[in-house]
Formats: sequence, structure tokens, C-alpha cells
Amino acid sequence: MTALRSRRAVAAFGAVSAGLLLLSACEKPSPLATITVGTNSVSSQTDCYNDGKEVPSADLAKCLKSKDIKSIKVDPDETVRFGVDPAIADKGWTILMNGQPLTESSTKTYRTIPGSVFFNAQYGASGNSTLVSIKEGESKVTGLWSFKLEKAS
Repeated sequence: MTALRSRRAVAAFGAVSAGLLLLSACEKPSPLATITVGTNSVSSQTDCYNDGKEVPSADLAKCLKSKDIKSIKVDPDETVRFGVDPAIADKGWTILMNGQPLTESSTKTYRTIPGSVFFNAQYGASGNSTLVSIKEGESKVTGLWSFKLEKAS
């Protein structure tokens, strides 16, 4: 009976140890960025996140060309709302349109921009879709979340 208890204890200890080892290997997910238009919203985590350290330029270029960029329909008469996790806001964040800064850096968790801006040639838009990114970091890029805004017909 004692040998059986001993084996069970060793097996339980092994299972707990294996579980803790697996948990320690998991990476913490990146913070979320969300865009809301009317009653529709889209949220995204990103692969271009380095937890406070600068993201290499080559990685940023790959992220901007990713096929997995989430999209949302935008009526130019609607307001586009941007929301970020406090972890992003604490480091400062800027909204980019087609790679160019559209706003000044902010430490707020929420911003709004008229939908018409994203389809106006005066702001660098062309066609019926625009790549919008949220850049984390003031002097260096520590995260980048991208979305495709498509003009609602």
C-alpha cells in the first residue's frame, strides 16, 4: 500500500511540475487595440510587440504587409473610435494612416476621428481602403497594431 501511495505522489508531483513548466513557456499576450465604428468593432493583438523594447524595423515592415490585418467598414459620416489597453497608453501612442502620423502622440486610452478623414486625399488617402496603424512608443516603436478601414458603400 505504501509503494502505491509513493508512486501516486511521484506521479502527481510530475504532473504538477510539467504543468508549471508549460505555463512558464507561454508568452504573455500583447495588449489589445480596438477600433469601433457605430455598433461594429474589431480588436487585435499583434505580432509586432516587444514588451517595452524597440521592435526591429524589418519586423515592422513585415507587420505592415501582413495578410492577417483585420478590417472594418467605415461610413465617412461616422466617427471612428480608437481604444487601447492602458499598457499601450502608458508608453504613448500615435495613429498612423498609410504609415504616416495622423495624430500627435497621446497617453489617453481613447481617441476619435471623423470617418471622412480616412478617405480624403488631403490626408494621404487613395481609393476605398486605408491602412491605419496604432504605433506604441514615443521615440522608438515598441508595438504596432494595424487595421484596414474599408469605405462603406
